[in-house]
Amino acid sequence: MSLFPIKPFRFGVQAHRANSRSEWVELAKRAEGNGYAVLTMPDHFNDQLAPVPALMTIADATTDLRIGALVWDNDYKHPLVLAKELATMDLLSDGRLEIGIGAGWMASDYEEAGMPYDSPKVRIDRFVEGLAVIKGLMQEGPLNFTGEHYKITNHDGLPKPVQRPYPPVLIGGGGKRVLTIAAREADIIGINGTMTAGVVGPEAISTMTAEAVTEKCAIVHSAAGARLADIEMNIRAFFVKVTDTPDFTFSNLAGILSVDESMVRDSPFALIGTVDDIVERLIERREEFGFSYVIVGGEDIDSFAPVVGALSGK
Repeated sequence: MSLFPIKPFRFGVQAHRANSRSEWVELAKRAEGNGYAVLTMPDHFNDQLAPVPALMTIADATTDLRIGALVWDNDYKHPLVLAKELATMDLLSDGRLEIGIGAGWMASDYEEAGMPYDSPKVRIDRFVEGLAVIKGLMQEGPLNFTGEHYKITNHDGLPKPVQRPYPPVLIGGGGKRVLTIAAREADIIGINGTMTAGVVGPEAISTMTAEAVTEKCAIVHSAAGARLADIEMNIRAFFVKVTDTPDFTFSNLAGILSVDESMVRDSPFALIGTVDDIVERLIERREEFGFSYVIVGGEDIDSFAPVVGALSGK
């Protein structure tokens, strides 16, 4: 029996760049046409489009596709500024925004921007305050907030979002503290590898095993309490390939990652095999981990579409 209530499947695409508006719009229309529910973007300083204008372009080019970041880094903008941008995006998209937000992890962003890369504790403390500010500003009336990192004085955040009291909040985490915060504050919880090293490396890969994911989900289950029924569990699948020869792909990927092949086969972050194989695996993982909201990469839009067609809404 699952630790989490079984929710209908929905699928998202994580994309980051295009060479032109027409290419970016075409990608969004393919995602919507293939049945994906959401298009998300990272929030980094490397080779990607800026999320706010890029996501609004997506919203303008589609009818039902939801938009969001996976995830906004709380440190990159003052939460009052981010709250205003997010509320505006929700208003102008007719209520299609999801607020993915986190404490920040990519060390190179901070180094290149000359921003202090504070300890995880400080970054998470600041993120908790930032989230409280964003939620507070989106609700009715002026907000007064005094924390260690932010102070808001009698400010009424305008415009207000269409989705009330605020758009769904997604918090992703790989460690106990962030997952506990997510269980208390988020509508959608993303299970991640552990990113305290500041890069995607051996530490992150070692915490993407089935056993590690079981432990992370148990933290959420324990901390959520009465909120459990309202939480949607999410995972970003990083290793995706629809293929009739999965054994070769598993073996090759295990070699690249320098891990046992069994780790790749069992990892919830991997979706490799025929359409039927992947459909079966996703149903099993929803039962085991609660994952009903699954995000794949922009390069997977077309190849993964039969899986989306088979499972969306079921």
